[in-house]
Amino acid sequence: MALLKDYNNKCNFPYDFKLLVLCCVLLLGGCRQKTGERSEAGSEKNGDSKESVLYQNSVFTEPFGFPEGIEGPAVDADGTLYAVNFKKPGTIGRVDAEGNASLFVTLPEGSTGNGIRFNSSGHMLIADYTMHNILKVDMDSKEVSVYAHNDQMNQPNDIAIMDNDILFASDPDWDNSRGQIWRIDTDGAFTLLEGDMGTTNGIEVSPDNKTLYVNESVQRNIWAYDLSPEGDISNKRLLIKFDDFGMDGMRTDADGNLYVARYGKGTVVKVSPQGEVLKEIRLKGKKVSNIAFGGKDGTRAFLTLQDNGNIETFSTERPGRAYQMMKKNKE
Repeated sequence: MALLKDYNNKCNFPYDFKLLVLCCVLLLGGCRQKTGERSEAGSEKNGDSKESVLYQNSVFTEPFGFPEGIEGPAVDADGTLYAVNFKKPGTIGRVDAEGNASLFVTLPEGSTGNGIRFNSSGHMLIADYTMHNILKVDMDSKEVSVYAHNDQMNQPNDIAIMDNDILFASDPDWDNSRGQIWRIDTDGAFTLLEGDMGTTNGIEVSPDNKTLYVNESVQRNIWAYDLSPEGDISNKRLLIKFDDFGMDGMRTDADGNLYVARYGKGTVVKVSPQGEVLKEIRLKGKKVSNIAFGGKDGTRAFLTLQDNGNIETFSTERPGRAYQMMKKNKE
């Protein structure tokens, strides 16, 4: 009534007309407010809320839950995220859907993990760079065994896997800025695919299993190779070269786009199969070491940050290739 009285004093229209106008104003305002509330709720229901905006990163786990060596994120068939070096080197951490991290398994004495992948049987495979092993973890019993060993390696760093379980390992020699690539067959046999490269680090397989990607961190190159069903490589070609900062882990999505961790720059670069930069996503930390895809539909990227000792995340349009492979294996 106070609002009506004030409005009446400022206008010379008949009282009944003013009352009608005021009622209309109040009614329209209420309808607009309710419409806005429905729109906001509808946006959240359809996945368009602020939290799910594409490529907008956020912190997923608490800072410094992992030491500086946090690496090798990978998601199992049930959607659980894992990363190496939880609390201390020589461990594997498990992270639930809310970002709570806990100890999953402790590796044998002297072993330190780096890259993680899962094979078609659901076993976790770990690049153990200090002991020159590929370790295998039974996810039910948590038993850790040596899947493959090779003293000729500098250090197995990142690993990639084909749908038929053939593995590939990057093998950098950091002191001399050199590196090589190994293939590890399902019987544990090693084959040196290329031995005279730059500092090999990130490694990945395309969704159709016909291309192997390998990057050289110091030289800032990403190479592409034709890949045979038996894991042989040929037709080496330069996919893309960067002018600054380093590179670390890489993952492909279901369309074959390559997501590259730009270590030191604090970004992830999305690169097409033709070598075109499609997008660059800025993170909160600078030392991004690796990437994995997971979430309920495989479109959530998880990034390990070594300077912050934690994991960040952002959403993408398409699921990761590893997620699709795990889902297929589970069926």
